[in-house]
Amino acid sequence: MTLVRFVPLIAVLAVVLAVPFAVVGPLAQEAKAPKALREAPLTDVSAAPDVTKQSVPAGGFERAYRQQPPLIPHKVDGYQITTENNACMGCHDWPGNTRVNAPKISETHYVDRQGVRLDKVAGTRYFCQQCHVPQVDAKPLVGNMFKNATQAK
Repeated sequence: MTLVRFVPLIAVLAVVLAVPFAVVGPLAQEAKAPKALREAPLTDVSAAPDVTKQSVPAGGFERAYRQQPPLIPHKVDGYQITTENNACMGCHDWPGNTRVNAPKISETHYVDRQGVRLDKVAGTRYFCQQCHVPQVDAKPLVGNMFKNATQAK
């Protein structure tokens, strides 16, 4: 048997299988409004929270646990981090940090996964916002009873 004999059979099979989907598609689009996990319809639209101006308390933000990466005390909205350019490095890598009096990147960021010391920031540490996040002194959206490591003792 050759493949040519099966081509018409495959075409017929494709049409037969497509017909139920063609009928179900419009019916699915006429479905009711999407529902939340509690099965209530999603009709209310919540307003976005107010934008809070970034401010840093005197002395900076405390860390919540021992190895927590430092928080970013300034806006980073317009920062571009690509494989060719990282805006953070202009101020936080040597010698830029001395020029603008910014904290220098930790020496741990210059060591690769094999423990080899590098002349530039390791690729695993290059995308700063994987670990470091901007922080703002804003009212919590929901209440919580979190205690940082020093408060919990």
